[in-house]
Amino acid sequence: MTTTVRYEPRGAAVELFRTRESEVVISGPAGTGKSLVCLYRLHLAALSHPGIRCLIVRKTAVSLGSTTLVTFEQKVAREALANGVVTWFGGSPREAASYRYANGSRIIVGGMDKAEKVMSAEYDLAFADEATELTVTDWEYIGTRLRNGALPWQQQLAACNPSQPKHWIKQRCDRGGARMLTSRHSDNPAYVRADGSLTARGADYMAKLNALTGVRALRLRDGIWAAAEGLVYGGWSDAAHLVEPAPIPKEWPRWWVVDFGFTNPFVLQCWAEDPDGRLIMYREIYRTQRLVEDHARDILRLVRTCAQCCGSKREAHDCQACEACRLEWTEPRPQAVICDHDAEDRATLERHLGLATTPAKKGKSTGIQAAQGRLKVAGDGRPRLMLMRGALVERDQALDEAKKPCSTEEEVPSYVWAVKPGGEEKEEPVKRDDHGMDAMRYMVAQRDLVGDTRVSSPAGARQAPRAGTGVAGRYGRHISGGAGPRRA
Repeated sequence: MTTTVRYEPRGAAVELFRTRESEVVISGPAGTGKSLVCLYRLHLAALSHPGIRCLIVRKTAVSLGSTTLVTFEQKVAREALANGVVTWFGGSPREAASYRYANGSRIIVGGMDKAEKVMSAEYDLAFADEATELTVTDWEYIGTRLRNGALPWQQQLAACNPSQPKHWIKQRCDRGGARMLTSRHSDNPAYVRADGSLTARGADYMAKLNALTGVRALRLRDGIWAAAEGLVYGGWSDAAHLVEPAPIPKEWPRWWVVDFGFTNPFVLQCWAEDPDGRLIMYREIYRTQRLVEDHARDILRLVRTCAQCCGSKREAHDCQACEACRLEWTEPRPQAVICDHDAEDRATLERHLGLATTPAKKGKSTGIQAAQGRLKVAGDGRPRLMLMRGALVERDQALDEAKKPCSTEEEVPSYVWAVKPGGEEKEEPVKRDDHGMDAMRYMVAQRDLVGDTRVSSPAGARQAPRAGTGVAGRYGRHISGGAGPRRA
């Protein structure tokens, strides 16, 4: 069996195929074909060199399946998959999922959230997509597995949009530990013709990028590793404030926060509070174009399961909507559902959730100050507010295509103070792409603000927590019993 590969590399893509350096990062604006060239690099190597082992990885397995692998199957290996030169293996308890080539080569796929499977093998080539999501430990761990020896060279590739200038990827490349290639929109034949003119698709895509402002425009349109000026949460650090997914003990109280929206995103944040008063966001819905009652049904499906089915044999039977089925909660009910003040939306949410709601404390200045205080790293080396990686339930494709934030963590880099005509900062942030920021502020205000103006010390702030293990060791000590959640 044979297959034909049609691909026109340009600019940085050509150089990526030529280089044999051990660590190579291709960075640049959105839409320049960075991921595509890396996927073609692995695919062509697997076709040309029998018996090699390659790796495609992202921070989470879920994000890999919904993005990178779709590109691989639809644009890179489509013909090879259709004619049987490449087949998909969905994985087993003993072996990670992979693309199997007829010549014995393999491209294994997985996420660093389940590293034990993908990191148990040795590789010739490894590609990390959206590499700014990874930690330097993730990257170096991947590098230790490049020792299969079936290729004359072993290579670790990364594709990413620029992030802030102090990101470990930028610093590693600046020190010479990795080579950075810079891609441009002219490298993508789908958007820019050989004569430099835009295709119809390119003109539409560039119009979206040209509509961006601030640091998002610098990074996604211009390809600059830039930090936002006047950042509201200047103390934010991915390394400190994003934590790995882990089970939340049932004894920890839960809180839900809602910022309503339809054209703008509807945001639900689910928070847990550890025994030392730290807040950890472990689940998030961030979606546009969906009614409140539909969101309510989606939320309940996430927290309830059928404990005793009515016995219906109908294929379309929905236990969640069936009054005869006995449903049980799979996690503690929230102590409060804290909401934006829209009376109609609150009433709709209450009716469909079967839970009362609490109006949010919306004082912006005091709420921001309280959130800034929680983001500070305490004496034990941890902040008092953290977001769990992979908390997003479903990525909004319309927002993604518009290059807008799709989650709370993606709002942080562009949440900046408004500037007066004379250049002086105002005392309020720019009102744009701030729906997750508002919800996060409501959560902090609920726990830390007394009345409208005074900020109380977070619970447990008076004493340093003891070290622990597992989820308790990362987030704070776990006390058996403790304050359990109030049943709604």
